[in-house]
Amino acid sequence: MGMTVGGNGPIKRHAYQQNAEMNVTPFVDVMLVLLIIFMVAAPLATVSVPVDLPPATDKAPPPPPVEPVYVSLQKDGSLFIGERHVDAANLVAEVTRAAKGDRSQRIFVRCDQRLMYGKLMDVMNRLQDAGYDKVGLVAEDVEH
Repeated sequence: MGMTVGGNGPIKRHAYQQNAEMNVTPFVDVMLVLLIIFMVAAPLATVSVPVDLPPATDKAPPPPPVEPVYVSLQKDGSLFIGERHVDAANLVAEVTRAAKGDRSQRIFVRCDQRLMYGKLMDVMNRLQDAGYDKVGLVAEDVEH
């Protein structure tokens, strides 16, 4: 006499149905983490890091205009346009005459390094108030 323990066949431990679809939840989690990492790292790639770059070409800078207008300030505060001495009160009129009325022409300002900064700014402000927006400062070339 044999006796069956447990009843009608094998016992099912889980009542889940079989699912053949891929579970994408872990994939989406990984993609969101990567998205956050790239969103944080992308602005860091645009930060200006000081790097000593080699020169791109060995060309000389373009030549200045044919008749440039130079305004020079000496250490005693005297003003010159080209090689002509001018008063500060007549600066704008003389620059306009030298530039032939062309307010878009670049004005080159040369200044002695021992001159007070305020006098240089006074000249530059007078030129800017007169409509000369292209004002360049001239410095001495130094060999390295």
